Amino acid sequence: MKKATILLLFVLLVSACQKGPSGLRLPSILSDNMLLQQKTDAAIWGKANPGQKITLTPSWGQEVAVNSGRDGRWSVKIATPEAGGPYTIVVHAVDSTITIGNILVGEVWVCSGQSNMEMPIQGWPPRDTIMHSVKTIANAALPNIRLFTVTRKVSADPMDDCTGKWEVCNPETVRPFSATGFFFGKKLYEKLNVPVGLIETAWGGTPSESWTSADVLTNAGEFVKDLAAMKESLPLQVQYQKFLDGHKKVEVKPAGDDQWKALGLGDEGAAAPDFNDSAWPSMSLPQLFEKVIGDLDGVVWFRKVVNIPASLAGKDLILSLGPIDDMDCAWFNGLLVGATETGGFWQTDRNYVIPGTSVKEGASTIAVRVLDNGGGGGIWGAPGSMKITDKAGKGAPIDISGEWKYQVSAELTDNKFCIFDMTKNEYAGIKKPIAMGPNSPSTLFNGMINPIVKYSIKGAIWYQGEANVGRADQYARIFPLMIQNWRDSWKEKDFPFYFVQIAPYVYSGVDSTESVLLREAQAKSLATPNTGMVVTLDIATVMNIHPPYKMEVGDRLATLALNNDYGIKTPCTGPVYRSMVTDGRVIKVNFENTGSGLVSKKDFIPEFEIAGKDGVFVSAVAKIVNNEVWVSSPKVPEPANVRYCWRNGAVGTLFNSDGLPASEFMAGK
Repeated sequence: MKKATILLLFVLLVSACQKGPSGLRLPSILSDNMLLQQKTDAAIWGKANPGQKITLTPSWGQEVAVNSGRDGRWSVKIATPEAGGPYTIVVHAVDSTITIGNILVGEVWVCSGQSNMEMPIQGWPPRDTIMHSVKTIANAALPNIRLFTVTRKVSADPMDDCTGKWEVCNPETVRPFSATGFFFGKKLYEKLNVPVGLIETAWGGTPSESWTSADVLTNAGEFVKDLAAMKESLPLQVQYQKFLDGHKKVEVKPAGDDQWKALGLGDEGAAAPDFNDSAWPSMSLPQLFEKVIGDLDGVVWFRKVVNIPASLAGKDLILSLGPIDDMDCAWFNGLLVGATETGGFWQTDRNYVIPGTSVKEGASTIAVRVLDNGGGGGIWGAPGSMKITDKAGKGAPIDISGEWKYQVSAELTDNKFCIFDMTKNEYAGIKKPIAMGPNSPSTLFNGMINPIVKYSIKGAIWYQGEANVGRADQYARIFPLMIQNWRDSWKEKDFPFYFVQIAPYVYSGVDSTESVLLREAQAKSLATPNTGMVVTLDIATVMNIHPPYKMEVGDRLATLALNNDYGIKTPCTGPVYRSMVTDGRVIKVNFENTGSGLVSKKDFIPEFEIAGKDGVFVSAVAKIVNNEVWVSSPKVPEPANVRYCWRNGAVGTLFNSDGLPASEFMAGK
């Protein structure tokens, strides 16, 4: 018995030594409530200590096992069933078990791009709103739709994990989710009657090259110097990260109207009139603060002493600061006189009332805390927008533009504020790496695409291009590269990729053509296999870059997918130019995809122009005759060229019988 006992103890000891603590962990995208792509070999992966045996048991199938490698990584594929659920997957190691619950199986789509994809169902009021928002949110109790939002992340190197979690779709979880993405997924769900998973990974104001990997850009000869400089700066980036890691962090609430309120940064002392700002540097306002301090998302304080004349003492005043990007709180002699602490008001002028009880003759201190949560930031209005005036409208205003003391109190990164000691002026003293932000090449591919490329998907939808306006020729090269880059990274050959052609918007003028040329570059990308494009010429707000018609955009994207990928044959493309013939003074234009006939909302179709061989275009009379558009002008007796919607402010009015708008075009001899 003793020998048997000793032998048993020895076996157990050896076994324990071989296994050790497992260190089992999963990426955030593999979590409760997730939705897996149906009828595929879906990857499940994670990390553990080297040499650990990991077993996975899906509730719909057989157990599979894998060992973690020398680097601790492990990955295994499991066959998924037809759409359905809920299911569980049990992931087991020697000393720990992780159960992923409430899993559905269905169709998974990635929703990516810049602000028009990021724009949430709740909108960014008051200026940027979504049509049908209130009704959509109220009716969003749809447990078979699952939502995952990749938290914004810039990275110089490809990351293997992101921050985010799968959520069941309901009125609360849908509010901050992509409106375009949700409307797309909702239509798929209604037509297919299977669960739908949507992965939003989007960031406003970002160009296509940010979403493309460094190796692909370099091999194509694009942004080579920028990428080389970023690589050379990596040691400094590591050093700066250590600096940030040595400071207190305050995490931001994930969503909600109070997301940016009561942050607890501990910097309110800077509002006091007697706060010592003698060591603070100065900045001339109004202007975006990035022009002075470089790329920064976070909190910057501004302070200025102004002289109040005796004529204004005791009177109610108006503190006008102009627009502030993005949010702010303002104090006058230590009294909080106004605050804008919800997003979406970056273009709204700030006019705060200073009560007369706080207004005394002589020196007074204004303090403004500016919170920038992405893109440009600061007090940025036009000259003359910063002033103090008598609320009663009497007397000349006090100009408060010019030199202000400023200090950075917090940097926002990875959804956390890193808190600085403003009395030590430490932010100004740290050597930062080269500017690397969401607009830098490859940074968002690294931080927001690479972490999810192992996750099996059906396809992707994309709404972006505004940030590349002015670089149409380059976009025509790099956008198809990006599409192929994603397909190679996912190892999903030619997965469906549907994109939105940017809407008309006045960039440098109504009659300029920067957006026209970018739309043309997007249309050229249709030569890439298994792609499709949604035209939005008819659902634009030419004075607002964020049209509210996201339901229409999502529906049109979904119609492309239903037609091309799910066998539900529905017209999904509007009229596209095919050919033209000249008949005397008239150019007759033929189109493809006309359905049962061309349609216009007006007898004569606006936005058609005609030119002779000199190429000088003039407005033309255009009308539908025999399912053609006949175009003419008395100013052009010998027409040779014709174009449609060829300016920034052009809104489309030509459709096919299915209500889909015609694409812009230019044609001639």
